[in-house]
Amino acid sequence: MSFDVDAARARFSALDSGFAFLDAPGGTQVPDEVGDAVARALREASGNLGAPYATGAAVEAILARAKDDAAQFLGATPDEIVFGMNMTSLNFALSRTAARDFEPGGEILTTALDHDGGVATWVEVAADRGMTVLVADATDKLTVDYEDVERKLSERTRVLAFALAANATGSIADAKRLCRLAREAGALSWVDAVHYAAHEPIDVEEIGCDVLLCSPYKFCGPHLGIAFVRRDVGERWRPYKARPSASTPLGRRFETGTSPFELLAGFSATIAYLESLGGMNVLRRYERGLGERFLAGLPDDATLYGPPTLDERVPTFLLNVDGVPAEQLARRLAERGLGVWAADNWYCVALADRLPPTSLRVGFIHYNTVEEVDRLLAELAAADLREA
Repeated sequence: MSFDVDAARARFSALDSGFAFLDAPGGTQVPDEVGDAVARALREASGNLGAPYATGAAVEAILARAKDDAAQFLGATPDEIVFGMNMTSLNFALSRTAARDFEPGGEILTTALDHDGGVATWVEVAADRGMTVLVADATDKLTVDYEDVERKLSERTRVLAFALAANATGSIADAKRLCRLAREAGALSWVDAVHYAAHEPIDVEEIGCDVLLCSPYKFCGPHLGIAFVRRDVGERWRPYKARPSASTPLGRRFETGTSPFELLAGFSATIAYLESLGGMNVLRRYERGLGERFLAGLPDDATLYGPPTLDERVPTFLLNVDGVPAEQLARRLAERGLGVWAADNWYCVALADRLPPTSLRVGFIHYNTVEEVDRLLAELAAADLREA
């Protein structure tokens, strides 16, 4: 199936201005139909589960459909899906649950490429439980150093946590390899797929992970946290929750309070939108074409951090242009209708000493166009951009 980017863009009022949003790693724009689904749920399904009238049935249907949609998106079963406020909050909640039986002296292994939303939770668990957090190094290409992972895994490892795609550099991890290593060590494999899920299809069964988290706001949806918890793992955990709350099916055990049903309706509309475009495989091919065009056109005085090709990355790029401070570059590009960000560590705390003090991050998503890529390249090469 071919992809019609103009037809997709026509579904976003946010794109009508002509401003080029090249900042997908920080969150994407949302198609109108997703906003409409949120508003419709607020109008027609403002209630709670169990109400013996129409709104109770409506929210039950919204929740059931959202579970089905998330399961299809991740290759899981609906009762292995857990919803939360956002990935970080959900990660803190699930890690606390998993750690209830952890003993002092155990270890948690993360990687230098991880977003701190996938690390800080384990730092706090370690502080509470008398454990140690280790960090596997990154290679010179800013990819996972698998040999260092193997060196640091041991019988003391309780969790191997890693980012499937680095929020900072776009570097992709070999998830199947890391999950296999965790399994062989008797550890849980805990995957941050927030950045990856926006660009690549996911199948948790193929990956072999125990827990995987993502966030729809990275792929044109509302702000939510979504987790997959493998059934035989979740069944062993004792959840934190109000006692009368439903504990079946499995995923409901880890959901606290009233769900944001309107956002779940928006999430289902997001999945329907992505499927209407051909699904993630179609969007992946298109986005990789944008990324390849960008890499091929980078000016000679641009320094790229991370893998040099699309073979080991999603279309997210960290760079600097010689002689132009990143903050200044981001401001000038914004003035010229191009939205990118400048920052320091990009929440990748362990990698901070391997990155420049500040850098520019560019990230493409499927609603970006070849023309927008070319506009950005032309501006990056423009002589006046380098003037003080």
